[in-house]
Amino acid sequence: MEKNGNNRKLRVCVATCNRADYSKLAPIMFGIKAEPQFFELDVVVLGSHLIDDYGNTYRMIEQDDFDIHTRLHTIVRGEDEAAMVESVGLALVKLPDVLNRLKPDIMIVHGDRFDALALATSAALMNIRILHIEGGEVSGTIDDSIRHAITKLAHYHVCCTRSAEQHLIAMCEDHDRILLAGCPSYDKLLSAKNKDYMSVIRMWLGEDVKPRDYIVALQHPVTTDIKHSIKMFELTLDALISFNKRTLVLFPNVDAGSKEMVRVMRKKGIEHHPNFRAVKHVPFDQFIQLVAHAGCMIGNSSCGVREVGAFGTPVINLGTRQTGRETGENVLHVRDADTQDKILHALQLQFGKQYPCSKIYGDGNAVPRILKFLKSIDLKEPLQKKFCFPPVKDNISQDIDHILETQSALAVDLGGTNLRVAIVSMKGEIVKKYTQLNPKTYEDRLGLILKMCVEAASEAVNLNCRILGVGISTGGRVNPREGIVLHSTKLIQEWSSVDLRTPISDALHLPVWVDNDGNCAALAERKFGHGKGIENFVTLITGTGIGGGIIHQHELIHGSSFCAAELGHIVVSLDGPECLCGSQGCIEAYASGIALQREAKKLHDEDLLLVEGMSMKNEEVVSAAHLIQAAKLGNAKAESILRTAGTALGLGVVNILHTMNPSLVILSGVLASHYVNAVKDVIHRQALSSVKTVDVVVSNLADPALLGAASLVLDYTTRRIY
Repeated sequence: MEKNGNNRKLRVCVATCNRADYSKLAPIMFGIKAEPQFFELDVVVLGSHLIDDYGNTYRMIEQDDFDIHTRLHTIVRGEDEAAMVESVGLALVKLPDVLNRLKPDIMIVHGDRFDALALATSAALMNIRILHIEGGEVSGTIDDSIRHAITKLAHYHVCCTRSAEQHLIAMCEDHDRILLAGCPSYDKLLSAKNKDYMSVIRMWLGEDVKPRDYIVALQHPVTTDIKHSIKMFELTLDALISFNKRTLVLFPNVDAGSKEMVRVMRKKGIEHHPNFRAVKHVPFDQFIQLVAHAGCMIGNSSCGVREVGAFGTPVINLGTRQTGRETGENVLHVRDADTQDKILHALQLQFGKQYPCSKIYGDGNAVPRILKFLKSIDLKEPLQKKFCFPPVKDNISQDIDHILETQSALAVDLGGTNLRVAIVSMKGEIVKKYTQLNPKTYEDRLGLILKMCVEAASEAVNLNCRILGVGISTGGRVNPREGIVLHSTKLIQEWSSVDLRTPISDALHLPVWVDNDGNCAALAERKFGHGKGIENFVTLITGTGIGGGIIHQHELIHGSSFCAAELGHIVVSLDGPECLCGSQGCIEAYASGIALQREAKKLHDEDLLLVEGMSMKNEEVVSAAHLIQAAKLGNAKAESILRTAGTALGLGVVNILHTMNPSLVILSGVLASHYVNAVKDVIHRQALSSVKTVDVVVSNLADPALLGAASLVLDYTTRRIY
């Protein structure tokens, strides 16, 4: 203590609100109590600890031989949103008197509960240093907001994972006041599994139950979507009843919605069902043994994704309450637990498995690190906390010219023939467009992109456009996370494993996004076209090749290797014409511009293409346009080729409908209007009745590639999901 400048013991107040936070705080409390030469410990108990319906869990604190200095009844019953707010208010009214009497040097606060927010607020306003346990983590619901609010009030931070530490640093907390210690509960967990456990299992689940042959269920309400969380709990119980295994069900916490969840339990007779044991509380030492030897744990408790990993017990995490938590491989997430069958299937997949033990949240040595950290606190340091803000560039003055600037993106379309750059406004207006022939070599091509982007960015100033970033649309397979073109199309040679993001970002000092041209077309439709506001739709590009993009639940689908939506390579015939990809019978081999040009050349070579009303110059290259013109003028063979192409495209769309079940199909590109009726006819003849009602429309966007590239920038920089 002398090296800190402290000439007395450190007076530490530990405030615990519920059974969950006590499991994390108890190891620290034992450590503090074991070193009386350095610390004085005061224990304050409040929240659901003191409520009979939640097990009167303050008794386990007394059984652990801790003197409780103060008991504060702070919970306003009602178990709804208003009751949570009133409980915080009641705690704020009662805590100042307690803190005035105790006068602690530091208060230890855990986690993300509303009670903890009241504790941190009171201590901060009364100039008491705060040590926050488990800050920097990411989960779901209102807990995230509360946890981060406590972080901003706290002076010192003990986090459990490297990611949490990085989050705290990103939140501008002082790195010198952050301790990466691991979770305190792991100090007990990692030494607990080999203790006598059969007597614990028999006590809570019955004499006839064997290890790995029972389930532990712990599910809490989600305060930001109470109605859905109650429905999910009902489905969980139905699935557990059907699964027919002995199950220990713990009552939910005191959050808004818990009363309704208890009603669901009683409505289904869970407390009297022979396969279920419903309990309000299990002492932590015994709970450890129960989850360590369970066949599975199910629910949405943080215990499932954190502590249970120490034993490798299978876990089924339901819903969004723990979204963002780091988890081991033992956790199976059922984010959208909206049917009993989904939950039942998850039980069938997980029950009885054994996974490797995970130490993501700790190595069993958290408490010694925390005690050393507490001893290092110098009470002579100024109380006012400081934030470590990153360096920022000079602010742009908020003059009238800046306010009136049009927020815009630089959009780049890297085509097989032309390279195009455009300034695109937030409303999808192409303010100015630049076009050059696409060079053949890598060096020339990249040099021209940079030159055109620099020119466009300079011109944007004169056009009163504020460039937010650069979006690039290109053919082939793209890793959008890294901004790398992995493999391009045969139309763009020498364009493989190319990092487009770095050189352009370095040259322009702007963020850069890169994606496949089919995906960009889908994004353009989502932001500016027929797909605006549509949850699930597919875009098909019909041009030189056939491509597309898939929007599912408002999100663009990239796939595990960034190869999703290669719709042109859906095979519709086993012995069809050869495709550029090397396969046979792809949609692209029938319906692309290249395929139509191939067929047009065949007819021309046989003098079967030209009909009355058509003429061609000797040097003129035969193209798909000639085939379409011939069909319009009554050429039966040209009509047959187009009909076959339209049928192939329609069969591909039917496959997409049966796979993705979108509500809308958008045909884009120069050939779209020629195919739309044929596609509708095939859907009517070939599709299942449940998908025949799908809308098939032709895109009304003049330039989907550029608009899609722009939307990469505009959606992200305006904080929309991408």
